[in-house]
Amino acid sequence: MGASLRALRALVLLAGFYLLSVVLLVLLGLLYWGAGLWLSGAIMGKLLIGVVVLAIPVLRGMFMLRTPKVDAMRGVPVTEAREPVLWRTVHEIAAEVGTRAPDEILLVEDVNAAVSEDARLLGLRPGTRRLVIGLPLMAGLDEWQLRAVLAHEMGHYANLDTRLTPLIVRGQSQLRRTIGHFHDRADRTKSRERVRQEERAARRTAKGKKAKEIDTDGEGFSYRIMAGVYTRYAKFYMRATLSGSRRQEFAADQAAVRVAGRDATASALRELNVLDPAHSFYMRCYATIGLDAGLMPLPGQVFGGLRHLLEARAEELDARRSELPTEPTDPYDSHPALADRVARVEALPDDGLASRTARPSLALLSDADAAMAALEPLVLTPAALALRRLDWADLVHESMTHRIGRGTESFREALAAEGVIAPPPTGEEAPAPGSAAPDTNAPHAPAAHAPARPADALPALLDAFDADPGVRGRLTNRFPRSEEAAAATGRAAREISRAVLREALDELVGAELMARGTIRWQLSWSEPTTLRYPADDFEERLESALDAAVADSCDTAPLRKLVLAP
Repeated sequence: MGASLRALRALVLLAGFYLLSVVLLVLLGLLYWGAGLWLSGAIMGKLLIGVVVLAIPVLRGMFMLRTPKVDAMRGVPVTEAREPVLWRTVHEIAAEVGTRAPDEILLVEDVNAAVSEDARLLGLRPGTRRLVIGLPLMAGLDEWQLRAVLAHEMGHYANLDTRLTPLIVRGQSQLRRTIGHFHDRADRTKSRERVRQEERAARRTAKGKKAKEIDTDGEGFSYRIMAGVYTRYAKFYMRATLSGSRRQEFAADQAAVRVAGRDATASALRELNVLDPAHSFYMRCYATIGLDAGLMPLPGQVFGGLRHLLEARAEELDARRSELPTEPTDPYDSHPALADRVARVEALPDDGLASRTARPSLALLSDADAAMAALEPLVLTPAALALRRLDWADLVHESMTHRIGRGTESFREALAAEGVIAPPPTGEEAPAPGSAAPDTNAPHAPAAHAPARPADALPALLDAFDADPGVRGRLTNRFPRSEEAAAATGRAAREISRAVLREALDELVGAELMARGTIRWQLSWSEPTTLRYPADDFEERLESALDAAVADSCDTAPLRKLVLAP
């Protein structure tokens, strides 16, 4: 389908929204007129209010003509003077595809590349073209794979997809907003009715009468009926535009094959299946590991460290490259299933370009590390930027040490309650056990707590064990227990208490050893973080010492010698 026909279809679909709205307004008017032939004036007044209330969301949807503005993407603007190689590459790709090159390039934080165009007059007049390229995307692709991705985006320009997008989005936005207005009104009506029924039930209960059951299932019914009408048209609208959007994606893939070759395009698509989850894992488990300890990686490493993960886990990621999704993650996603796209590309004849050598795509930048560092102030909050910066080895060690220290807080509270240690000074109390942890899924959150205090409770605890054997039972009684543990008696109860106490003691001992520098958390890009012990048999000796400390015949000497000795 040509651009003119696609533009006409988009206009017809948008006009359908307005036609549907006019039809509904006419039906509401006819309903009111017809009711006036049979109903009295008082009832007509209430009906008029109902008709007006239903008409308001329809009118609001019709006259909200402007598409909501999309927040400007945060990223590093790239000039030709600053990045001549990248700009030259983009111009070459645009020329090969047969379209005008973008006017702006922005380096962003996402595993993505995208194009947009500020077209005017419903897409009939061209506007400023903008290309965004994610630095994490570049970190995972070689040069020819990146050329394939960029050629795909240039293909959208060549097919005028970017000009028609605002028109399609306008219809989608107006449908969503109208449906949202009706659902909001239905929810408010239901909420008000629930409050009214609850108040009436409370009054009846206060008088000693039986209260009626709260029932609001029928409230907001008329609003939901109206929302359902628009929802059905929205589904039709999405299906009508979806097939065209997916054909555009296949056409853009063909442009990528012409520019970068069959194998580079297919491998780039496979790599996209790997990079997005790998990047999410990296941000969650590495880049933001120190947030709650008030720590961040060195400048440039918040986004730049992804390269270490991809290199270390190359074999692990190979399996995911062949496990392509056969269905879109969202049924209304404009992109076809990745497996379908790869199959179509790999079914093309061999173009003999598979043997080309390729350098990392970050080599297209004059200074990749500087670009990574320049991105941080634009996407991180001032609070995150103000955190202490450490290299990866120290960051992992101090972050994990902080987490272990915070894990001992409930045990410290129990020790303070038993008088084994002094309570923390006012203003330094630990948060209550079970309190919400900070969100560390993104690098935008500030540190939630200062680093935990040094593990200074162990000597006092061991002294208490030696002086009063009963303190162990009293301590374990202060910990939350399951129903099974609370019901246990005799030997079973003692074994459960021993296991609980040993686990808490293990955490306290670990915090002490970390504070003394005896053990250290070891950074690994390919495996979970592990502890490094000072000797091969240290961990085994520590386990034995912990067992001795919680045994019926308590012996704290091995633990004192192993942990507290200079």
